[in-house]
Amino acid sequence: MHSSAVFLIEFGAIILGLGLLGRFAGRFHFSPIPLYLLAGLAFGEGGLLPLGASEEFVAIGAEIGVILLLLMLGLEYTASDLVSNLKTQYPAGLVDATLNALPGAAMALLLGWGPVAAVVLAGVTWISSSGVIAKVMGDLGRLGNRETPVILSILVLEDLAMAVYLPIVTALLAGVSLAAGSITLAIALGVAGLVLFVAVRYGRVLSRFVSSDDPEKLLLVVLGLTLLVAGIAQQLQVSAAVGAFLVGIALSGEVAEGAHNLLSPLRDLFAAVFFVFFGLHTDPASIPPVILPALALAVVTAGTKIATGYWAAKRAGISAKGRWRAGGTLVARGEFSVVIAGLAVTAGIEPALGPLATAYVLVLVIIGPLTARYTEPIATRLTARRGKSVSVVPTDVEAPHAETLESVDDGSAGRA
Repeated sequence: MHSSAVFLIEFGAIILGLGLLGRFAGRFHFSPIPLYLLAGLAFGEGGLLPLGASEEFVAIGAEIGVILLLLMLGLEYTASDLVSNLKTQYPAGLVDATLNALPGAAMALLLGWGPVAAVVLAGVTWISSSGVIAKVMGDLGRLGNRETPVILSILVLEDLAMAVYLPIVTALLAGVSLAAGSITLAIALGVAGLVLFVAVRYGRVLSRFVSSDDPEKLLLVVLGLTLLVAGIAQQLQVSAAVGAFLVGIALSGEVAEGAHNLLSPLRDLFAAVFFVFFGLHTDPASIPPVILPALALAVVTAGTKIATGYWAAKRAGISAKGRWRAGGTLVARGEFSVVIAGLAVTAGIEPALGPLATAYVLVLVIIGPLTARYTEPIATRLTARRGKSVSVVPTDVEAPHAETLESVDDGSAGRA
């Protein structure tokens, strides 16, 4: 009875605190994600007031938060949109993997950690946080922007790539044979392909099955189906997030719209819990020894993510402002990076890899919402300032030369 009361007090305090932090962030018009993470640090291992009774429930809530974030993102697009975007954006996925995985691998080799650790750290720096980015785009009201399908395509390619990458990493860390690793990889690819096939081919049938005029029944069926598919996908070594995203893709029409309206409050609640949970499991004392290499890696890979998004959006014919928004939005790392680093820590291949990955993700998950918001206005301002500096005629230029320039400008204007 006493532990139940402590749980209610702790969890109630968490939810109340998140609500107040969200209100504070809303007043100043920025994403509350960094505040949620800092709150998790304050109440986690080595923090000001570690939690006890509610930690297990928070962990489950965090998993549900990631699943709901990806489900809601999937509801924004149809299966045909997904297939079309994947066909047109796969070169962006290759550029993304090259630019963002290599810095992590190089850092591990420079630190003398060996090839297995290099493969692990490459994954940590490669994969953007679908959960954080989905939340940020919703907070900033950008889900309907022209660059959003480009961002979504890159995220989906990364999430689907995890179906290949995670079995490979697991096999490397376990030191299993090539045959056993190949079987694991084949199962993962088969499940991911099957779920995608069902979403594309039988999406309308699924929507009719789920459809209901009663909001309560619609909520229960959609939520239950999503958690079921996510759990099966995870059991078969495929990301639960990928399963949830594909369920969202499979639903369409009025069903998708109704589910979106019903699930939005639940998503916001459990997404906030996810970010707190991430902070809870980060010991502040483990960060200072690895902060310099983590910061260096964060700076480099923030730049490579911005370059990836800019290139992909430019290739899709998006305007300059949209290109910068796409690049800035992709910077955040989060849930997948933590999962990958956790595998390595459990295997015990390199003691310092866990703290480095934690510090790296923490830096970028805080900076990510800021780059999403400010990359485009800063780039636009710098570009405008550079254009002004080029077009201004120096005051000490002699009059005849100035007249020549003026006559040239007038002629150009006349031809225009």
